[in-house]
Amino acid sequence: MHVKVAELVAESKKSWQDAVETAVAEASKTYKNITGVEIYNMTADCKDNKIIEYKANIGIAYVE
Repeated sequence: MHVKVAELVAESKKSWQDAVETAVAEASKTYKNITGVEIYNMTADCKDNKIIEYKANIGIAYVE
């Protein structure tokens, strides 16, 4: 069993949690045996003093 990590940028207009959950759902189409996720960094884009997009750099661990 070999564990690998794919690094991704997750994005959402709703929240950081939604960004990560969406990225894991999308990654599951390519990586069939996801075993965990690590959030490295969270940022957001703002406009008119409001957050307009949430972003997270994540690592998704999976087994081949």
